[in-house]
Amino acid sequence: MPARSLLPRRRCTVPVEQTTPPSLATNLPEAARRPRVIVALHEGFYGAASGTGFSNRGFLTALARLLPTGYLSVITPYMRESAGAYDRRWAHEVRQMLAKAQAEVITVPEVLAPPDSVHGSVQLCDLVGEAAARVADRVGRCLLVGLDVPFLGLASYKSPTTDLLLLPRSTATLTRPSDLTRIHWERDVLRAATARGGWIGAISTSMRGHLAESYGVPRASIVSIPNGLLAEEMSTPARGPALPLSARAGFLLAMGRAVPTKGFEDLLEAMSLLKERGVRAPHLLLAAASSAEHQRPTPYQENLAARVRAYDLDATLITRFTPAIRAWLHSPALRAVVVPSREEPFGRIPLEAFAAGAGPVVATSAGGLAQTVVEGKTGFTAAPRDPNSLASALQRALTVLPRERERLRNTGMVFVRTRHDYEASISSAIRHIAPWALTPSSTASGGVR
Repeated sequence: MPARSLLPRRRCTVPVEQTTPPSLATNLPEAARRPRVIVALHEGFYGAASGTGFSNRGFLTALARLLPTGYLSVITPYMRESAGAYDRRWAHEVRQMLAKAQAEVITVPEVLAPPDSVHGSVQLCDLVGEAAARVADRVGRCLLVGLDVPFLGLASYKSPTTDLLLLPRSTATLTRPSDLTRIHWERDVLRAATARGGWIGAISTSMRGHLAESYGVPRASIVSIPNGLLAEEMSTPARGPALPLSARAGFLLAMGRAVPTKGFEDLLEAMSLLKERGVRAPHLLLAAASSAEHQRPTPYQENLAARVRAYDLDATLITRFTPAIRAWLHSPALRAVVVPSREEPFGRIPLEAFAAGAGPVVATSAGGLAQTVVEGKTGFTAAPRDPNSLASALQRALTVLPRERERLRNTGMVFVRTRHDYEASISSAIRHIAPWALTPSSTASGGVR
């Protein structure tokens, strides 16, 4: 069923902010009639608290390069600069990038309900859908893209001249299996989208199978958009935060959202098992980040801290995320990157590690991780939810010979550069579903299945 039928429609009570590039303002009638690719996103415009934000920014950046000038419109909910998730430098860079592409930026009112709640998602979809409909009314052709789960309910706003692409980066079935209300909503809106001719993007082979099997998405309606990195994300950053003193002689790095599906409890238990086996492990930097709105550690973070104390581990728990800590992937003191996820639709961190020449990478075989981290080829693997298996994989990584370590790093670098070029995968998907968007023509029709 359409998303808006689940909740009374919420009309905008705050004026929508729309930014038209100065270079377009002098010729608005002609510019306004250009075909448009309209992208709706939540995380990634003002900052990032997880890999989703980095991937969404990468998606926007790729489109800004691929589309003809003036074809891109971006819709995002308002965020206060005082909000913890707001990153001033990040937001400035995104706006500068969009201005260079002469993109239109439309800011809809802030939704107070959590975007990962059904109520919040329905409100977001109504606000964004109405803004997108106003854009579609004035142009000859549109592609409406909803980046991630909060925007899965946009099918109600698909007109005959609007193509639709929804790109879920995860699902409630994977991350919140007990939230049946959320799962049912996701299933209903995905089916509504495909019934209206919309496309569902799959960020990995694992996610393609999951969407088809768990949500009943027709395989013919799924388009592959493998996650990946842009060229600039494979370069060495200019600077990063200083390493904690205890990590400078050597460290392990694990990072991600502070949620049970990331498997950080399994990692701490695995580190304890290594101690029992007499294996000396370097200092662990565990960046388990919560929503930046929290002023104090969450119960989950407190649980992780209690485990560090109980196991008497040589570890530092970092509870506040900043994109800059990814610079630690380039540190010569890094001994291994650990991704202990219990569920993972894709897994971006291994790619970042490969691109940085970091490693070896130790990861579970959960979901999309099995595609990128291959035992003995690009890293070392463990069974999900199995601390014993993870401890053994860590031991293999810590005792690998220098020559083998170098081989793993080189294989990983080649892998990410040849198979996970994000701009290339986005270009291929857009060419398949909306080829008119890549050429300066307002008369071409959308892709045919």
